[in-house]
Parts: sequence; C-alpha cells; structure tokens
Amino acid sequence: MKHVLFTAIAAATMATGASAQEISLARFFGACEDAGTDTTVTTGEACIIQSIINAADAELDGITITTLPTDWGNYYDQLKAAYAGGTPPDIHVMHRHRVPEFAGLGALREISGDLEAAGIDPADWSPAALDAVSYEGGIYGVPMDVHANLWHVNMEIMEAAGLVEDGRPILPTSPEELLEHAQMVREATGQDYLAADFAQFPLGVRLVLALIWQQGSNVFDEEGTATIDTEEARNAIAAVTQLFDAGLANPQLNYADSQQAFLNGEAAILVNGTWVVDLYTAEAEQEGTGLNSYYVADFPTIFETGATWADSHIWAIPASLEGEEYQAALRVLAFINDHNIDWARTGHIAIRESVITSDAYASLPHRSEYTGTAELAQDMPSSDRYGAIQDVLNRELQAIWLTGKPVADALADAEIDVQDLLDR
Repeated sequence: MKHVLFTAIAAATMATGASAQEISLARFFGACEDAGTDTTVTTGEACIIQSIINAADAELDGITITTLPTDWGNYYDQLKAAYAGGTPPDIHVMHRHRVPEFAGLGALREISGDLEAAGIDPADWSPAALDAVSYEGGIYGVPMDVHANLWHVNMEIMEAAGLVEDGRPILPTSPEELLEHAQMVREATGQDYLAADFAQFPLGVRLVLALIWQQGSNVFDEEGTATIDTEEARNAIAAVTQLFDAGLANPQLNYADSQQAFLNGEAAILVNGTWVVDLYTAEAEQEGTGLNSYYVADFPTIFETGATWADSHIWAIPASLEGEEYQAALRVLAFINDHNIDWARTGHIAIRESVITSDAYASLPHRSEYTGTAELAQDMPSSDRYGAIQDVLNRELQAIWLTGKPVADALADAEIDVQDLLDR
C-alpha cells in the first residue's frame, strides 16, 4: 500500500469538489494523534509540528488543513508518485538537499514574488535558511530549520571515566584521543563509548562525511567529479572502525537500538541530530532511566577543521497550484513561519534571525551547549542525485563494518557508482 496516502489526496479532491480553501499537507516526522492546538507544550517532532498544523487549521479563517503524515523512509517515493500521478499535496515538507531534484524538474512553485504579501519576510531568514530554499536565483519554499548531527552525552558515564571538566564533557581532538577516551569509558564503566545508527539509515554516512570534511575533502566536487577513493576517506573510516575493532562500539545497531542503548545508559555518546534534544531532555527528567545527566555537545573537531553534517526542512508548494488554493497555501506557510520558535523547541536551529536573537530561544533547554553547531554545518555539494549518492555511500560503508568488505574495494566501488550518478 505504498502510495495510499497520496492516492487519498485525489479521492478527497473528487469527493469535495476541489474546494479552494481545503489544503492537503504532506509531512514525515511520524504520527501524533493527540497533539492539540497548544504549540507550546508538545514534545517531539511529530507532536510539535502537528500542534502547529492543528493551530493553523483552527485559527486561519476559511482554511481547512488535511494532514497526511507518513513514514520518513518511504516519503520521497510517495511524493514522486503523487507528482507523477498529477495529485501532489498542496503543501509538503522536504529536505534542502531535494530542492535541486524537484525544482530542476519544474515540480515546485517559485514563490519569491508572493512572500511579502503573505506576511513572510525572507530578510528575517538566516543566510543558511535562505540558501536552503534557493535554486538558480529563485525561492522554492519556506525554510523551517537547520538540523545537524550533535554528540549527545551521558555525563554520568563521562564523569566516571574522568572525562568531565568544569561541568563540560572532554571530547576527543584526534582519532588517537577518540580511541583513548573509548578505552577509558570501557575500563571505568564497562559501557560502550559511542553509539549511532550504523546499520539502517545513513547516520553512519553523515558521521564519516563530517570527518572527511574536517580534512578539507569531500565525496564529489562542484564540477561533478567523484572524489571518494581518497586518503581523507580512509582516515575518516579508520577513526570509526578502530572503535568497532576494539569492541568499544557496536556497528550492528540500527536507529531505534542505538537510541535505546543511549537512553538505557549503555553508551557514553550517541551521534544523532538536533531533532531529539527535547525528547532526551524529557527522558533525563524521568525516574529510573539510564540517562540521568544529559548534555548536548557540538560535533567535536577530530581532524583539522570543525564540521558536522547538516540539512534543512523546508515547506514547498507544487508548481501546479493556482488561484485561491495557492493563496491559502501561502497563508499556511506564513503561519508555520510565525511559529518558528515553537518548532525550535525540538532542538533544531531556528531560521529566523528575530527568533535566534530572542531571549525565548536562548532559554530553550541545552541551547547554550551547542551554539557552535550553526558554524560547523556542512553538506555535500548540491545535486539532483543527492539521495541516490547517499544511498551508495550507506551501502558501501555498511559493507565495510557489517560484512568485512575491504575499505579499498568499498571506496573504489562507491566512487565508480557515484560518478555514474553524477554523469547521468
């Protein structure tokens, strides 16, 4: 039933006579049945975004919003099927890295000339946020955040290992220190040093990419030449696999298992994104959990220059949407933009300068602990093949640490396959 949700758009449209004020909105982030309309009390991405959407539905006169939540893993397949079938949702969330793919095909509406009238001031967006929705001189969406990988820290374990100073975790500054710290944690607590999703989604890819960028390299360049089979890539992979080889990290953990290991107190560090800061904050406040003392740290600089993987969530409108439906969709996007501080409660980095500089933003839990992340944020060059390239990297890296494929073979195969994608 892969395309059920988006097929429902077409059925709903026929049944209602295509009312101009009925807006279909597609999103991932997971389901939340009881989010309500209070945007200040919900927790977690799914419930926070749904509370904002519910509030828009309740407060915007003459507009009814039908939310179409779906699983993140299948989302883009469903979205492409909806566009191909001529029934795209009126509004949909997407990642920054997908803009070249969809805008390049003419699927997205260019909205720069209509933002001001809708009550959206792009001058209030951070440079990174504006860049996230820009393509070939146009604006193809409204940004919602910058999200990035962080180091989530169990301070109780780090304290036991002697890796806390002045209330802050001591993080590694080289591959050698990374291994040394991992050994200290194991000797002091018997626990793993680092956990991450190495076996499912491309969290391991993002970790390795950050280490490649920290050496001034990348996996392909602006001219479309793959540069994967490199010394920098081998260094980055070795920094991670040394932990696996020493039994100080588990490469077989998927997303849910790695998260649970951290929450159970079985790992000192979890590499995960900004999107879980509020969830882990709430978990640390519960009695009887394995995460009693929680800290959020910028991704450490293990090589020469600081860098961490980052992306953005944005809201886009199909190029086919016209008239009153289009104006209604813009009103919904303006409402979401107005509630940027509420979305930032997840842990994501806000995109409005007026929010970023506010006392309300500064007072969010743990916010002061990872203020450097915005400056570290980095990604692969823009490409309409981004998703497929990420899949290749995930396949080959997992082959290294899950099946024992030689690093040289994996990097050579990845470079060939990525170059093929770039040449298409």
